[in-house]
Amino acid sequence: MTYSSSLSIGRQRFSRRNQNSVSFKKESLRLGPVSNSVVLIILACLLGLVYLTQVTKTNAYSYQIRSLQTEQKSLKDERDELEVASARLQALDTIKNNAQSQALVSVAPASTIQN
Repeated sequence: MTYSSSLSIGRQRFSRRNQNSVSFKKESLRLGPVSNSVVLIILACLLGLVYLTQVTKTNAYSYQIRSLQTEQKSLKDERDELEVASARLQALDTIKNNAQSQALVSVAPASTIQN
């Protein structure tokens, strides 16, 4: 094989008969500085929007938690009051049914004291 034939074989891959011998390389697509700036600004806005939605959800949940905590506190106070009332009523029942209290005599005023 001669030098000229090796060159022509190399060129045959790119050119055929009655066609241009110029071949174009496909360049890689790259964004310019303006496009990069626009994309970065849009990404920053999207991240800010996601952040704001998460903060808003957190605030909404904190209001619900606060209302549930106040309801829990009021229910605990009510439970404590009911426990005290239950203990008082049980004490009266035990006194009435106690053998010592059954042996007591009721006291009635015998006479009035006059000055």
